Amino acid sequence: MVLLDPNNLTRKYPDAESKEIMKKTVEFFENKGKVALKNDDHERVWYQDFLDFLKKEKIFYKMLTPSQYGDEGCRWDTWRNMEFNEILAFYGLHYWYTWQVTILGLGPIWMSKNEEAKKKAAEYLKQGEVFAFGLSEKDHGADLYSSKMRLNVLDDGKYVANGSKYYIGNGNVARMVSVFAKTDVSSDPENKKYGDYVFFVADSQHANYECVKNVVNVQSYVAEYKLNDYPITEGDILSKSRDAWDSTLNTVNVGKFNLGWASIGISTHALYEAINHASNRNLFGMFVTEFSHIKQFFVDSYARLVAMKLFALRAGDYMRSASLEDRRYILYNSLVKMKVTSEGEKVIDLLWDIIAARGFEGETYFSMATRDIRALPKLEGTVHVNMAQIIKFMPAYFFMPQEYPDVGTITEPKSDEFLFDQGVTKGLSQIMFHDYRAVYDTVDLSNVTIFKKQIEVFNEFMTEATPDEKQGQDLDFILNAGELFSLVVYGQLIIENAKIYKINDHLLDQIFDFMVRDFSRYALQMHSKQSSTEKQQEILLRMIMKPSVDKERYEAIVKEVYALNGRYEMHK
Repeated sequence: MVLLDPNNLTRKYPDAESKEIMKKTVEFFENKGKVALKNDDHERVWYQDFLDFLKKEKIFYKMLTPSQYGDEGCRWDTWRNMEFNEILAFYGLHYWYTWQVTILGLGPIWMSKNEEAKKKAAEYLKQGEVFAFGLSEKDHGADLYSSKMRLNVLDDGKYVANGSKYYIGNGNVARMVSVFAKTDVSSDPENKKYGDYVFFVADSQHANYECVKNVVNVQSYVAEYKLNDYPITEGDILSKSRDAWDSTLNTVNVGKFNLGWASIGISTHALYEAINHASNRNLFGMFVTEFSHIKQFFVDSYARLVAMKLFALRAGDYMRSASLEDRRYILYNSLVKMKVTSEGEKVIDLLWDIIAARGFEGETYFSMATRDIRALPKLEGTVHVNMAQIIKFMPAYFFMPQEYPDVGTITEPKSDEFLFDQGVTKGLSQIMFHDYRAVYDTVDLSNVTIFKKQIEVFNEFMTEATPDEKQGQDLDFILNAGELFSLVVYGQLIIENAKIYKINDHLLDQIFDFMVRDFSRYALQMHSKQSSTEKQQEILLRMIMKPSVDKERYEAIVKEVYALNGRYEMHK
């Protein structure tokens, strides 16, 4: 089974230690139990017990230290990081969050040329410390150009920092906070756009570091902090000018991939809870699972969840095989953040219509899932910000295919060093992709065939009814084109991974059942926009198609989902 089952961890690792990390992490949460987990969530208890467990087992040290800076077994291995992401979110988003913001905080450090800071980070990881990423500001959010944190240059290689940061996870305890700022003396006067940017590290325990408050009312600590004449030396500087700017975006490239995996973990636990509840609840002389609409909700939620995981796993392969000559991962990575997290919301909404009022009850995991799933599309850049980036890839993806060597499933125990040497963050429109048509042509299934016809009409739309300059500047209009494009890429990688994971034809065809419906929905939304022309409306209407109806296929998936009844339930 492709979905996570904590009772049966099936992912294969080439080393025993990786498997042991996953097993011990599951045991920590199962031994804690659902009652204590929920009580801590209700009372917003700081998860010191979890941090103590991580410290004892040196888990962050082993998993987040590149091999050249750690002991044997240390590496930044995306293959195992994916499952650890999933397991943490499966039990609670707050446990995942401290891992996520540690990853973000480490990004500018591992990307820097400051060997002293890297060795210091490795030592702190070994001691069980967590990290933070000081990027966002209260008044500017993701508008990095407007950052107000200032690093003033003094004499003799010394500096002083002043300013505040907002929405900074682990900002209460992190011993190294990577802080994005501007300097008063540019390190690159010729570069007016990037010359005054800088990254440096600060310590949350320093007297001149003021942790103002937790800006959210949850178990995690998401800090507002201020630096008040905070002393900085050259040894604290991570990067300057263009390097500092690139570190911000390249770090987000690494970190936002994790958000999709958090959605997968949350949705999987919620699915188990929903199927256990519905299968054992009798209403009006029938079990809930016998109602026709409940069957449809379960089939759709299951198909969407499997698709989420297949896509995210495949995107991980492209991250691990990436190079300066092959940056396809940037598109796929953005879709893991944008598309997979949005799909997670849909899965929870479908399951909530099944579990109904039970989803509000305090003793359920589901009540946490309904709250936490909403956060993920909105972190590390909103869905709309990521969509604006994705749209830049459309011309090359559809009209300029390039040959690449085949990429298989990459499970080798190696540090993914390219993630910390991604190069400059420009030229997205120049990135080339392999031919999506060749991938779609490897499958002969009814709904895949319908979906291919929809793609053909979309190609016609782009060539015969191309949005004009004014429409191209209308984000409300163009976002729907981005949704259609996203579905094409989403389906391509799902097909690639369906072969690798031996997904049966019934399930793959059922996945494309909802893909056909989603494509039709976005086409209709685009048709309905005020600025759509008559020519565009005519083509968009031809994209609206009905998926193939196959009762045998549908019932096979119902049976597959219902077989999950009783497979997993968290210890009390």
